[in-house]
Amino acid sequence: MSAKSRKWLRFRVVSVLVFFLVLYVALVSRAFQLQVVSGETLGKLANRQHKKSLTLYPERRFIFDRNGQKLAATIMADSVYIDPSSVKDSREVASKLSSILGVERQGIVKALSTKGSFRWIARQIPPVGAERVRALNMEGVHLVLEPKRFYPHREMACHLLGFTGLDSTGLEGLELKYDESLKSIPKEVVWGRDARGHNIYLNDDSGGTVEDGSCSLFLTIDSKIQYIVESQLKNAVEQTGAKGGSVIVMDPRTGEILAMANGPRFNPNTFSTYPADARRNRAITDCFDPGSVFKPFVVAAALEEALIKETDVFNCENGSYVVGDRVVHEAQNEKFKELTLSEILKYSSNIGTIKIAEKLGREKFHRYITMFGFGSKTGVDLPGESAGILRKPREWQDVDFATMAFGQGISVTAMQIVSAMSAIANGGVLMKPHVVRCLVDKKGVVVKEFEPVVLRRVISTETARRLASILTNVVEGEGGTGKNARIDNLSVAGKTGTSQKFDFSSGRYSSQRVDASFIGFFPAEDPQMVILVVLDEPKIDRWGGAAAAPVFRRVSEQILSCSSGSMDVRESAASEESGEAQIIQASTTMTDISYQATNDDESAIPDFGGMSLREVLKLAQSRGMEVKTAGSGWAMSQNPAPGVPIKKNQPCYVLFNRGG
Repeated sequence: MSAKSRKWLRFRVVSVLVFFLVLYVALVSRAFQLQVVSGETLGKLANRQHKKSLTLYPERRFIFDRNGQKLAATIMADSVYIDPSSVKDSREVASKLSSILGVERQGIVKALSTKGSFRWIARQIPPVGAERVRALNMEGVHLVLEPKRFYPHREMACHLLGFTGLDSTGLEGLELKYDESLKSIPKEVVWGRDARGHNIYLNDDSGGTVEDGSCSLFLTIDSKIQYIVESQLKNAVEQTGAKGGSVIVMDPRTGEILAMANGPRFNPNTFSTYPADARRNRAITDCFDPGSVFKPFVVAAALEEALIKETDVFNCENGSYVVGDRVVHEAQNEKFKELTLSEILKYSSNIGTIKIAEKLGREKFHRYITMFGFGSKTGVDLPGESAGILRKPREWQDVDFATMAFGQGISVTAMQIVSAMSAIANGGVLMKPHVVRCLVDKKGVVVKEFEPVVLRRVISTETARRLASILTNVVEGEGGTGKNARIDNLSVAGKTGTSQKFDFSSGRYSSQRVDASFIGFFPAEDPQMVILVVLDEPKIDRWGGAAAAPVFRRVSEQILSCSSGSMDVRESAASEESGEAQIIQASTTMTDISYQATNDDESAIPDFGGMSLREVLKLAQSRGMEVKTAGSGWAMSQNPAPGVPIKKNQPCYVLFNRGG
């Protein structure tokens, strides 16, 4: 080979080597750029295309009564979503989902026509609906489990508990007040796609385990007493033709609310089907003229100031008393002449109470009723409490001062009345009312405990004792207005009330529309419970002594006849986590009846929750199905779940509990 040829060959070899070297450097540089410089950005783009995530709303912790009875829980319910990019036949999908879920077909069609890979179709559906959707096995139609709030007792304590929205946020009641404590940390569901475009759910544990700090609530409420109160209130409303009513049971020594009920009730599992007015906790939000149940507080003030004594006699003017340019009359046109202090309350004399208030004077009258808590919120741990209406003494006309003495012209809440009477029952000491005993974490540790709170001393122990004796005569004495509240072998102190409602159209108080009430406590010599009953516009037996006092008696007798032992809160809390799976399992068998059709469909197992044994057996017989029962009281859980198709020779197991 010539020198020239060898030179040319070397040049070619060197050129090739340089070319490959440059190519190598370029490839390495590009790889470095892709993997190091732009790796994070490109990775995010890839994940965005091939990996999807959905943040599910947080689960909520339990709400228990004072004995560990579960009042609110969280279950996992299926929700339906679609991936429009994967759906092949939009018309078929829309038609079948609409039929199963009861969702408008056009809405599904619209969702299918949008871009993207995720659109909700139906949230938190019943098990029977989920099974039917799953059986379709349609491309682009998916189910995902979401936490759903569930109230196993349905209407019981509904106004206290409140309810949550689809986003697991508390909207009313304790669910709203303690929303941040009850919430857990939201969970994220991650899924990718395989080579054929099918969704594959992935476990993303990169974040590790996070302690969320959520807590369960243990209430002061006793579900047995709550059940008694609600049953008797419901009966009273029906028997008297009242628009509704409220009942509160309070321990005067601690301020603990043992029961609080309003009528009519609503089912928090299906709260959106009820008007907002029905969901309001009237016991703390609604204000009304208290009527004669207000008189004991006027008498208490005068006794405390030593302006009157039990032996005093008052001229009650034969039923008519001129105040300024107005004439005040006794209720029911009574014509009392001379009455002792005890008789003024026993017969509920308006004129006698006015004369006691006149001895007090406006300033002292105002000071004492303010100390009893009227005109300000009680501080009960529930949202939406009203302060009532109490004007300043300088704004009162003579007739205003006179009528306020017997409870007209002042606006109060049921919570204020029961709290004020509890001060008398508690030896003159006003306690702060509360419905939550403590917060307990997932490990069973009590992280916050609510001890009884003394607000102030209103009257002396001696004055409270003297007044309790006078109020006992209202119930026990011959001819007392509270005679219908008597309980055999138990001393009861109390006061009746009938307050006229103001008619804004005529500008005067109505003689037909009234609130009938009774408030009392027992035993009179050592009070342990104060009970208030208020009926809104009863049409039959419109007087407090005839309409409300018997409700007090029936509630009290049933409370006394049932044992209300209290389990240790810490013991119940400690068992919460270890028994959590069992609790959830029991809860899921009592599925939320957000679809009324569940109990309307005679081919499906009905929801027995909250029913008595007799009601369960009657309904099961009408469906031609077999039930096997255990326990007593009312239905707490069942298996199979409501909505599941009835199968021949397959019994439904129903567990009953009295709530304690």
